[in-house]
Amino acid sequence: MDIEQKQAELIDHFVKQASAAKGSALGSVVVEATSHPSLFAFSEILAVPRVIELEGTENSVYLDLLRLFAHGTWSDYKCNAGRLPQLIPDQILKLKQLTVLTLAETNKVLPYDQLMQELDVTNVRELEDFLINECMYAGIVRGKLDQLRRCFEVQFAAGRDLRPGQLGSMIQTLSSWLTTSENLLVSIQEKIKWADTMSEMDKKHKKEVEDKVDEVKKSLFKADVDFRSHEEISSESGGVMDYEEDRSRPKRRRHPLS
Repeated sequence: MDIEQKQAELIDHFVKQASAAKGSALGSVVVEATSHPSLFAFSEILAVPRVIELEGTENSVYLDLLRLFAHGTWSDYKCNAGRLPQLIPDQILKLKQLTVLTLAETNKVLPYDQLMQELDVTNVRELEDFLINECMYAGIVRGKLDQLRRCFEVQFAAGRDLRPGQLGSMIQTLSSWLTTSENLLVSIQEKIKWADTMSEMDKKHKKEVEDKVDEVKKSLFKADVDFRSHEEISSESGGVMDYEEDRSRPKRRRHPLS
């Protein structure tokens, strides 16, 4: 089962649980969802009416907790730890994984120093173990660890839930990309058309050259035939002339021997 299908099944499972729960029971669903090792998207759970209804109640901290896992990072939690439930180890791990995804959204080369600061990791060995065992093996990122340059080169990173107001920016980015793609397509079509035109001109020129070569060959052949015919006629005329001259010469008489 691929990661997308597994995500979809888990989201459906927790949406159903959140839709059927109330109050503190809903808090338990939030803790279970944010602790699950294979769930990294939470916007669908946030959209459940009963979850939204937690706003302003004594259990609103669970709504804030869910929002943190949907859009926040480990640093955000540390800044607001006093207003949020204490995280269990599985939640801490999950939030640090999500932090890597957030960093990878804007930069494809992540310095080790930045990662260690954002994840509260004290040394390179611990950081590399986390990236390999908890991120790459989990399938949420792919990349290369560059120990010489002390950085993580991101080749792929799973997307996180859209933050409030991020949809408009994403639409604008996609619109810009679409415009660029359309312009590129027009440019490619023009180049194809130009190449076709040049190809036709080349074929036409080649045909003209071949026709001229054929004409020259025919002219040379005709000239050669005419020349040979002239030689033959000249040769035959010369033979008759010699013969006639021979007939017109007086014959010598033989004198008797004394």
